[in-house]
Amino acid sequence: MDQSEGSSYWGGIVKAMGLVFGDIGTSPIYTLTVIMTLTKPDAEHVLGILSLIVWTLIILVTVEYAWLAMSLGRKGEGGTIVLKEILIRMLKSGRQMAFVGFLAFLGVSLLLGDGVITPAISILSAVEGMRLIPGWEDLAQGGLILVASAIAVVLFIFQFKGTDKVAGAFGPIMVIWFAALTVSGVASIIGTPAVVEAVSPHHAILFLKHNGLAGFFVLSEVILCATGGEALYADMGHLGRKPIIRAWYFVFVALVINYLGQGAFIIRNPEAKNILFSMVKSQVPMLYIPFLCLTIMATIIASQALISGVFSIVYQGITTRILPLMKVDYTSTQLKSQIYIGSVNWSLLVAVIFIMILFQKSENLAAAYGLAVTGTMFITGIMMTMIFSRTTKKWKVPIALAVTLIDLAYLTANLHKLPHGGYWSLVLASVPLAVMIIWTRGQRALYRALKPLDFETFRFAYEQIYAKGKNIPGTGLFFVKEWDTIPPYVVHCIIRSNIIYERNVLISIIRTDEPFGLETMLKKGLASGIDVFEIRSGYMEVLDIEPLLKENGIGEKVIFYGVEDIATDNPIWRVFATIKRQTPNFVQFYRIPAAKLQGVVTRVEM
Repeated sequence: MDQSEGSSYWGGIVKAMGLVFGDIGTSPIYTLTVIMTLTKPDAEHVLGILSLIVWTLIILVTVEYAWLAMSLGRKGEGGTIVLKEILIRMLKSGRQMAFVGFLAFLGVSLLLGDGVITPAISILSAVEGMRLIPGWEDLAQGGLILVASAIAVVLFIFQFKGTDKVAGAFGPIMVIWFAALTVSGVASIIGTPAVVEAVSPHHAILFLKHNGLAGFFVLSEVILCATGGEALYADMGHLGRKPIIRAWYFVFVALVINYLGQGAFIIRNPEAKNILFSMVKSQVPMLYIPFLCLTIMATIIASQALISGVFSIVYQGITTRILPLMKVDYTSTQLKSQIYIGSVNWSLLVAVIFIMILFQKSENLAAAYGLAVTGTMFITGIMMTMIFSRTTKKWKVPIALAVTLIDLAYLTANLHKLPHGGYWSLVLASVPLAVMIIWTRGQRALYRALKPLDFETFRFAYEQIYAKGKNIPGTGLFFVKEWDTIPPYVVHCIIRSNIIYERNVLISIIRTDEPFGLETMLKKGLASGIDVFEIRSGYMEVLDIEPLLKENGIGEKVIFYGVEDIATDNPIWRVFATIKRQTPNFVQFYRIPAAKLQGVVTRVEM
């Protein structure tokens, strides 16, 4: 290993700690604090719970995500939408496809709903540590919520600058954070070395056996230690598979040591409340405030990772046409995946502050948290099992199936959270789910209502008008979905209004189901004065159309595109029409100079 390879090896690990592991890395702040409100703090219970935590991290994060899911990528991209794209290619029947499509919609919606709860719970739980500062014991909860909201506002305001600039600092801070977790954990374990026994799974099995149903419901809080595990797979496109898996082994060790240390601290101080903070304060009182600042920074980084994740999920959703178009800004020249979507950013901020005010305390939030996470894990499990059963890696099927059943157990345990505020994660997820279903159905119905012409019929009428020779000098561009079906607005322009240029180019943008790749193709002379320009690009590709036109010698004078004006009495299509009016036209989405644009309105009855 020469110098540069060594530095990129460690550089990749440090970057991954900053971009991927914020969420799972900050769960020690609240996990045991919340679990201990449910069970007796005696040695037997503590060992059982620690054992459950260790094995949850092994099964749900290491096996499900690091080993199984991360072996399924497309051009290095991961996540629910990628699983859907892989599966759809393998399936034959329409029914199965519809089922997989719905699963993917559900998985994406749950992740987006999660994107609201994670920043709220992590920032709030860190800020609550301020109460352990001498003299600040009686801080009002309202004051803490104000501080947490202020942190959230600042975090969201800085999003438009792009994470590229900030991410450089994230990695090193998270390295210090994991080091602090490890050191405080080791220091505490030395006092009560017996906790190391908890690594053996028999303690977990005994705990479940002795506590019956109550023990089973504890699983719904144990899952808090694995929240953020899905980020390993979803963020694979940002950094690649290897650095994430290497970094995970370090993170895993740090987390396990810290949980064991917290367990040892509980055995010695059964009455402790805010466990991680109390443990650090008892070890080094003078370093408590710096540790609190480090915690707040770590939770901000965790929230940041989640926000970037939400942006990339939404972007994949837009380009695979399951979400409506939104205005996307690209914040980095190097990394294509660094994007900013204003509408998503501000909706998230409003939702995060609303959730903080609604739930007041981080333990109330923990009562609602977990449903979305286990739901996402369960869906990933089902899709992976379906994929492995159709590939040569059939030996992975029983492992994937076992993991999926364990996911199901956690999901079932979480159902009892529904009345305690758990329904909020479903309410939050239902918004993107409804949008996706209405949008995809509406687009299909709209296409049918538009009644496009086939190219042959169009060419027959076109040739007669073109032959008269009264054509406008220059080149006109017409946007179409596919060149062989001519949308009504082109028929309206060319055939009815006789707007024919000397050269008419039909331009069609096709998103392939690969994440990256860009090909252009110019077909000349499909009819007198008609050319077709086709752009095929991956669904993560960021398109700038102007240079592509210039390369192919198309100097357009004017660019036409169709706008649909929808008239309908159906309430669902009315919602669809409203969404469609709010979204930018795809022409704005591709940043085309406004001076040359001409929108042609077609009225459609749905």
